[in-house]
Amino acid sequence: MTTASLHVPVARKRRSRARSVPMTVLGVLFLAVMVFPVYWMVNTSLQATAGAATATWLPLSPTLSGYIAAFQQQGGNFVSSMIIGLGTVVITLLVATPAAYGLARFRMRGTRVFLLVLLVTQMIPTIVIANALYTVFNDVGLLNTYAGLILADSAVQIPFSILLMRAFMESIPPSLVEAALVDGANDLRAFISIVIPISRNAIVTAALFTFLGAWGDFLIALTLTSTDAVRPITLGIYNYIGSNVTDWGPVMATSVLASLPAAVLLVLAQRYIAAGALGGAVK
Repeated sequence: MTTASLHVPVARKRRSRARSVPMTVLGVLFLAVMVFPVYWMVNTSLQATAGAATATWLPLSPTLSGYIAAFQQQGGNFVSSMIIGLGTVVITLLVATPAAYGLARFRMRGTRVFLLVLLVTQMIPTIVIANALYTVFNDVGLLNTYAGLILADSAVQIPFSILLMRAFMESIPPSLVEAALVDGANDLRAFISIVIPISRNAIVTAALFTFLGAWGDFLIALTLTSTDAVRPITLGIYNYIGSNVTDWGPVMATSVLASLPAAVLLVLAQRYIAAGALGGAVK
């Protein structure tokens, strides 16, 4: 092998590194732009009398007074959001999981039309759904209730969850379910014992997106509630800004606390979303 041939791979590596440096710098810049609002929110929440635009770049004298005020004034709203989010996850999974399995396993007339309807529902603005539900919920007494908000959020999240889980369940080998049926299990038993464990990643993903959608909902809560009896944290922040616009510490502290459940769930569920479910199931 000649000396010239040895220099070819080295030159290619140098050119590859030279091209990667600008992309790395660009990626760091984009990341800094996206992370900066989060940093500024945390930074402002740790300053006692800082405004959103007048806070110093660093919390030189950090204080937790904003977080104490946030817990005292918004604690009930956090609990309301948690109840609504968890309730929405339960209702959505109870409806969407068997529906997704039925659409994936059984061939029925009208399946494509039904799937098209589910896709169309994703294009409908949330405020349209909320306004449509207002009259119905007013007639049956579900306004200003946890049940009303949970059902409304579930109505928004169920179509997406069905589409998400159906796409995964279609990849499950039919032989796994057929083997359970041969062993004497019925369709329900096979669904509970075989399909649900294999579809764990898809179910966790659907549950995560459902919770995040319900946790961050604003329009449905604004439309279907008019009292303080049931007020999620999104409405709490909205009303908080109106009454405490000169004191941004508690406002930003509330925003930081409202972001924590989403961040924690994303970290905990990351391995379920990224991992493949069928690799060990077929073996």
